[in-house]
Amino acid sequence: MRKRMTAVIAASLLAVSGCSAGSLGSSDDDSGAGGKVALTFLVDNGEGSTKLAEGLVKDYTAKNPNVSINIESRPAGGEGDNLIKTRLQTKNMTDMFMYNSGSLFQQINPKQNLVSLNDQPWVAQLDDTFKSTVTVDGQVYGAPFGTFTAGAVLYSKPIYEELGLQVPKTWAEFQANNEKIKAAGKTAVIGTYADTWTSQLFVLGDFHNVAAAEPDFAEKYTKNQAKYATDPAAIKGFQHTQEVHDKGYMNKDFASAKVEDGLRMLAKNEGAHYPILSGVVGGVAATDPKALQTIGLFALPGDDAAKNGLTVWSPSGLYVPQTTEGAKLDAVKKFVAWVASPEGCTSTAKAYAPSGPLAIKGCKLPDDVPQAVKDAQPYFDNKNNSPALEFVSPVKGPALEQITVEVGSGIRKADAGAALYDQDVKKQAQQLGLEGW
Repeated sequence: MRKRMTAVIAASLLAVSGCSAGSLGSSDDDSGAGGKVALTFLVDNGEGSTKLAEGLVKDYTAKNPNVSINIESRPAGGEGDNLIKTRLQTKNMTDMFMYNSGSLFQQINPKQNLVSLNDQPWVAQLDDTFKSTVTVDGQVYGAPFGTFTAGAVLYSKPIYEELGLQVPKTWAEFQANNEKIKAAGKTAVIGTYADTWTSQLFVLGDFHNVAAAEPDFAEKYTKNQAKYATDPAAIKGFQHTQEVHDKGYMNKDFASAKVEDGLRMLAKNEGAHYPILSGVVGGVAATDPKALQTIGLFALPGDDAAKNGLTVWSPSGLYVPQTTEGAKLDAVKKFVAWVASPEGCTSTAKAYAPSGPLAIKGCKLPDDVPQAVKDAQPYFDNKNNSPALEFVSPVKGPALEQITVEVGSGIRKADAGAALYDQDVKKQAQQLGLEGW
């Protein structure tokens, strides 16, 4: 689940190949002699990561000509995970590197392999949600590389205005809106199951509501003391997936439609709601840029309006291995501090279109970001968000998207799907050697 969702955090990202993305800045020696230093920076080879790294390095070295930074690239997914672990274990890591936050970050043994950045002044400015995903035993090890992504509902603001609808905060309100939209002859909920990962959003994006109802769910889940099939809060994501299908709220071609079809329906106001990751909204720009300001965003509704909030996918982290020492360590810390500064935030937003809020307190999004990204910001300003389950628990399974396709297609009932997923995660938990499994 983690690897699948990580791969599509911005579904528009494309893989690029190559062992090096190039270098920027001075090409002097790396010894620190004369105050000049050459650094290496490892990132995954996705288009977004590459562009972001190149933009940050370009802006930084333009003002710091005594530093050069060579960007190296690695594969994404499991192959990239193994490469990171191998390079750390063999003490052959670059001077700094970008990698996942959350559960995968925990698996690279930060205390043994990474430099604690807890003493850096910028740590106090980290968004609390991001900070929790790069912290072990009270020590912060990473700065944000990129922006948040929301697991939420993109919606057509023109349809809402036409039908006089209000943004729902409870599932009952959401379903009442769906009924009115269906009666008006429009698709209430867009499904794009040809891209199977998109079928998971009613489950994964509901975690804020689960955590609000049961604050210790993630801890119990990790210890095998809570199950999707038997927990009254957790199973609702599966139930909602089934309910939307059974009530006929989805587009008739949901089984064959893809993300680009869903975005087209939103842009043309043919569909009202699209449960999805906010990172995909930028895909509208190529065909209908005006729609970027007519597509809004709201959190997946739960049972309690007072506790409704946004489930978010944290940015990746920018980390420093313990093998970086001396003048290089000093130079890397200065670069990381700049990335975590307001100036670095500006560079981040300029280098690659934000998919959600920035992870540094006080940093503001550009005025020209999509409306959906703007709509996500208040959930951070009001501290009304939670990291997705995969950031607070290492327990995950690879078959969720296939299971939610079946539940959302009427092939399998919600309770059976939840039970099947509980079996799926058991294998992963046992492989990790987690207690209680």
